[in-house]
Formats: sequence, C-alpha cells, structure tokens
Amino acid sequence: MKPLARIAALMTALTLLAFPAAAQTLAAADMRPSTSLDGAWHWSIDPYRDGVAGFHGGPPGESTRRWADIVQKDVADADPAKWFEFDMQQSPVTHLPGSWIGHAPEMRLYQGLVWYQRGFVYDPPADGKRVFLRFGAVDYAADVYLNGKHVGSHRGGFTPFAFDVTALLRPGNNQITLGVDSVRTNADVPPPVTDWETYGGITRSVTLIAVPETYVDDAFVRLTRDGKIAISAQLDGPARAGAAIRLAIPALGLKLEGRTDAAGQWEADVAAPKGLKRWSPESPALYDVSVASGEDVLADRIGFRTVEVRGTKILLNGQPIFLRGISMHEEELGKDPVRAITPAAARALLTEIKQGLNGNFVRLAHYPHSEVMTRMADELGLLVWSEVPVYWRVDWSNPDTLRDARAMLAENIRRDRNRASIALWSVSNETPVGDTRNTFLRTLIGDVRALDDSRLVTAALLSKREGKVMTIDDPLVGDLDVMAINTYNGWYSDDALMTLPGFEWRTPVQKPLIFSEFGADALAGFHDGDQDPHKFSEEFQAEYYRQTLKMAEKVPFLAGLSPWILKDFRSPRRQHPVYQQGWNRKGLISETGTRKAAFFVLAEAYKRRAASR
Repeated sequence: MKPLARIAALMTALTLLAFPAAAQTLAAADMRPSTSLDGAWHWSIDPYRDGVAGFHGGPPGESTRRWADIVQKDVADADPAKWFEFDMQQSPVTHLPGSWIGHAPEMRLYQGLVWYQRGFVYDPPADGKRVFLRFGAVDYAADVYLNGKHVGSHRGGFTPFAFDVTALLRPGNNQITLGVDSVRTNADVPPPVTDWETYGGITRSVTLIAVPETYVDDAFVRLTRDGKIAISAQLDGPARAGAAIRLAIPALGLKLEGRTDAAGQWEADVAAPKGLKRWSPESPALYDVSVASGEDVLADRIGFRTVEVRGTKILLNGQPIFLRGISMHEEELGKDPVRAITPAAARALLTEIKQGLNGNFVRLAHYPHSEVMTRMADELGLLVWSEVPVYWRVDWSNPDTLRDARAMLAENIRRDRNRASIALWSVSNETPVGDTRNTFLRTLIGDVRALDDSRLVTAALLSKREGKVMTIDDPLVGDLDVMAINTYNGWYSDDALMTLPGFEWRTPVQKPLIFSEFGADALAGFHDGDQDPHKFSEEFQAEYYRQTLKMAEKVPFLAGLSPWILKDFRSPRRQHPVYQQGWNRKGLISETGTRKAAFFVLAEAYKRRAASR
C-alpha cells in the first residue's frame, strides 16, 4: 500500500471512532453558584522550562529543586530556608483573567512557559458534595496543581475544562498553581503560524463549583424542526442510573419527567406549547429553563428556534433569512487589548454590529469565543457562526492532531449548544485540499452531526479562479449544509476595483453560500481623495466594499455575508511600518472604536437588505 493510501486508510478508520467523551461538561457552569478565583495572582516566567524538566532533561525534581519551589512550596510553610530559585509568593502580581501580554511591557512578545499561583480560603462542603475547579480557557497548554498535587492537564486555548478536586481541597488555606505554555508546534490546533495575536495565559474566568455527588452534568434543550421541545440530559455520579429527572419551563407551563437509563442518560420530547415565542434577531426571546434530579438543579436561559436549509436558502423558523454579518476576533476595544472579555466589552462590540451595521449575524473567528460573547449574542439577537481553529495547514495525517481538534470541537459544542444565537458550526478555515485533509474534516463534520443535529455545518473554503470566473470546486462542499468562501479579489490581486462586479460565481451543488471573508486594509484617519485612491486609505477600503457588494448582489445562491472584519486586531505578521505596525487594518472600526468610511457603506447596504425582506 502506498504511503498516502496507508495514511488515508488510517484516517478513515479513525472516523469510525466515537467522538471524544467529555470528562466533565458542567453545562451552563456560568449559571451555577460558584466561588470566583479571578483577581490577584502571582506570576513568573520560566523561559528554559526549569519547572517541568530536570537539569539534564529528566523529570521534574530529579536533578533540580525548581519544580518543588514552584509547585510544592506551600502557603502554610514558614521556613524560607527550605526553598530557593523560585519563590512564587514573592513574585509579581497581576489580575486575571487576561493574557500575560498585559502583565508587563517586556511580556508583549513573550512565548513560552509562565507559572501562575494564588492562595485562597475555602470551606469544603458537607459530605455528599463534589467540587470542580473550572477554567473558562487557558492558552495554550495547562498543567494544574492544587496544594502541591497534580490535578490534570489540558490542551487548546479557547474551550473550558474542569477537574474534580474534592479530595484535594482542605479546610482553610489552599494553593493553586498553573503552568501555562503558549508555544505551539505544527501538530497543534492551530499551528504556530496564524494571522492573529497569541494571547498566552489565563484568559477566561477560574471558578470553584460545588454540586451534589450526583448532578446534572449536561442538558441539551432545543426546539426540533418538527415542532417539539426535546431534551438530552446526562447525570454524573454514583446514583445516575434510574434516577428521577425533570425538565421545567415555567413561563410555558411545561413540565416533563422521566428516569435516566443505566448510563445516566435521559432523552425525551414533547410538542412545543402554542404560546412559545420563537427566538429571532428581531425578537430574541429567552426562557428560564431548569433540569433537576435529586438535590441538583441546573438552570439556564434558552431561546427556541429552528434553522435549516432549503435549496439555496437558509431558513430561520421556517422563513428565508439573509445573514447580514461581519467577522470578529476576540479582542476588546482599546489600544492594549489583553483578551479579557467582560459583558460590557461583549455588548460594546456586538452593538456595533446590531445597531451600527444593521446586522443580524456575526462570525466569531477563528476559534471559540468566550461564553460571555455567545450569551450576549443570545440577549441582543445576533445569529452566530462558531468555529474551531483548524486553520491553514494543520498536520492532517497526525492522529494526535485529529484527537485535539475533535476534543476542541466537542468542548465548544457541549458548552454552547443551548445558545439560540448559534446557527452554524464551522470546522475549518482556508485549508488546502487533499485526501488526508478531506478525511480529517469529514471526521469533524461527523462529530458535529452526532453532537448537535439541530444546526448547520459549514467551513470557510477557497475557490478556483479562471479569468473572471470563480468556481467553488472544493470536494468538501458536498458534506456541508452551507458553503462559505473567503475571497479577496481587488486586495490580494491586481484587479481594478471597478472590475469586481464583473466576476461570476459558479458552483456544482445547489446550496446556500456565505461570503465568509472579503476586505481591504485601511488606517483610520488616512485619507486619499484621488479618483484612484491609495491602498490603506479609507477611500480605497470604502470603494472596495462598494464594488464587492455589487458583485455579491449578482450571486443568485448567496445567503449571507461576513466581511473581514469588524475591528482592527493585533497580528504579528502584519508589519508594514506605516500602516500596520503589528495590526491587521481590515477592520471597519479602529482598535479604539473609530468608524471608518467603509463602515457606513456596509451599514447602508444592510439597511437596504433589511428593508427589502
């Protein structure tokens, strides 16, 4: 068997494996009572990784005391003579969550290992309770220690993870230590080279969550396309089998009861009440929902709607909808973002889309954004494209890379599949066509459908150009519900802007298309009023949008737009000394929120689109 055929056979076999099981999902964890560990933490760089390897490369502690200095020096230990090299308790203090690029000026471009530590006082709950230590996200790899004991590890910088720490907590003083490593290899997801900033560190909230010994770990509540309220629930704990469980939506007068199977699972559905108000961008109705079993009650705020495809149309609640959107990175407004998304920061960004651009849709690129963002989209009424960072050239033939990608996808979907705003799960961005790539991505598509069959699957693809004919020829389109294409004619090509409306788009399949990216850089405040405006000027960007939107109007199977991008964002690869200086300037607003001329071009186009419904 030839090497490529052998690899393809291996990857095909891997597709038959079940998607990764969740250790603990802790669904709607942000809605549970919790103890916050946000705030002041000590930190220290470890550029030579002394804390994770011995002097001659052996395991920690074999030939050095540094690992013990970092991890095992206890807040209760009063003898400083026992310790040397590292002293985390006297290291600098920062406030988390937030990337280390904001800890100190010299951390701006640091890549590597950083140690974090803090003490906290905790009163362990009574018998019959379990306590989980949950991280909203740590970028990229994390090793977690509690009171000197290794709790667990996690890879992937954008999804939550949790560990049961009941047995490691002690009354009174406790100490938590994290080793956070931002360095990625070609086997990681994403690989090292991207087009955005690596925000290494603890970038989302850290909490302790106490639950009963048997608790509701996961509950997926949705409106099915045939008009039913359905629930898929999972209990975790010793009494999970045959347990009584119930779903309640008080505002609808809905109660549904049953018992779990031997694995602690419960599947049930009931006809949706006639009084149900369906969630939509115009009316983002949310309901208080509870799933209870024994002593545990899992509460959430959930909207109910359906999304599907019919021919070349996307249907929301059975009616065609054109997605008037924009793409967005997870960066708060300001000159010095540290990826610390608060509700206020999320509201500010999404309001620019909903009210400023007259939008109804946002592509959250190129990785899962904070749950703060997706909950805000639920509240404000914006449909969401959610994505995992299978980006450009990952190691398609590496089983470990596939494992990590599948785990990220599962963690993202399990976290957010109760968010009514999410309409599309995306499995990749701008990946080169090939047999191993196709098999890799088809595995992810299968995982999406197994985890959530109520939404649409897409991927941002590239197209083939022949003259002025653009053909969507990626073999993956047959596996997707919605095609999506990134196109930059007129920016990354020599085409005159006035020629863009003359481009023709063709596809071999009858499916909806989203132009998932198009854009041009502009430095806010740089103006060039000539008839032939200079690239990087606001005038060039505005004219680029006018002409590209004219092209888009001629595509009969076009169902949505998410141009690149809402806000200028940090990108180390963008180093034009005048116009970029480490920022990708394709934003319609600057990093501080100044609207560029193209913002108003798109806003007016979307206003006309909305009026023509």
